[in-house]
Parts: sequence; C-alpha cells; structure tokens
Amino acid sequence: MRVLGVDPGLTRCGVGVVEGVAGRPLRMLGVGVIRTGADAATADRLVLIERGIEEWLDAHRPEFVAVERVFSQHNVRTVMGTAQASAVAMLCAARRGLPVALHTPSEVKAAVTGSGRADKAQVGSMVTRLLRLDAPPKPADAADALALAICHIWRAPATNRLQQAVAAHRTTGPARTTSTASTPSPVRPTTSARTPSGARTTKGRTS
Repeated sequence: MRVLGVDPGLTRCGVGVVEGVAGRPLRMLGVGVIRTGADAATADRLVLIERGIEEWLDAHRPEFVAVERVFSQHNVRTVMGTAQASAVAMLCAARRGLPVALHTPSEVKAAVTGSGRADKAQVGSMVTRLLRLDAPPKPADAADALALAICHIWRAPATNRLQQAVAAHRTTGPARTTSTASTPSPVRPTTSARTPSGARTTKGRTS
C-alpha cells in the first residue's frame, strides 16, 4: 500500500509518501513541504498548492491519500486557510479517482505514539524511528504528513473490515422472522343462537 499523507496548510503544506502494510516495516518514499508566500492572494496560493500536490501525485503514484481532518481552532483565519488547503488536496485525489481518508490529529498521534495528546516532538521522534530515518523530518509539517500516511496504513485493515461489514448489512438487511400461525380472534361468550330456520333458542330453557 502506498499512501500520500497531506498535512494541509496555506503557508506550509506538508506532504509525505509511505509504502508498506500493517504489521511489517514501512518505507518512506519522499517527504517535503509545499510553500506559498503570505503576501500572495489566497486564490494564487491555492493554485500553487494544487500544482505542488499534482507533482507529488505524478512522481509517486500513491494508491490512497490521507489528509488531516480540519478541526475547530480559536484562530478563525488559520482554520479557514487549513480547510481551503485540505479541500485542494481532496480535489486533486478525487480527480484521479484516488480514495481519500480523513484522520483527526488525535487519531494520528495515538496511532504513531500511543497517545492522542503527544506533542510534535514526540510525533517526529516516532516517525523517525518507525521509518528508520537518520533524523526527524523538518519542519514539523513534513513529519506530520508522514505520520498521517503511517496512521492510514495501520488503520486501513480495520477500516476496510468495518466498511465491508456495513456494506454487507445494507445488502442483506436485518433478518426478519415470519410466523405462519395466525392469532385466533377473540371469542365472545353468547347466551343465544339462531337456528337455520330463524327460530330463536335460549340455552337452559325448553319450549
């Protein structure tokens, strides 16, 4: 499995490609950062990010693209730029028919370090160890992109099994049990009945 991890950002968009399968040693194929100038118009910066991601897709031909899920931050301007860069990454992948997976920062940290509250230094250290690198990738955006790819490779088997189970359930639907026996209608007590001739008879009396 070959995964392109994207740590979205308007100024620095981290990208990293990891290859391997869960339970076996992983291999880094490339890592870097797509940069845009803060003084440029937002539309132009997004075009630069799109071109950069397209170059990475052309160079490494990943099978999946893992993008960090944007979460709420106090700085609205920052989260807007992150969301825009994230959308560009998803667009580039979708245009090529590549599956896109979104992972929250906590999911990535927990997958790589074992703690959803790990800091960037811990993430960088574990990425270096897992990929057998000489030093942590710099800047942190690059290490985060590799961590996203690692997270997806490790989580993919469980995710696939869950998706298959959901798909099977939707196809077959919930099991239904049917009963062939009908419920008898309630019998009301009567004190009299009509004979075929229409004469009325009463129980307990003789005429």
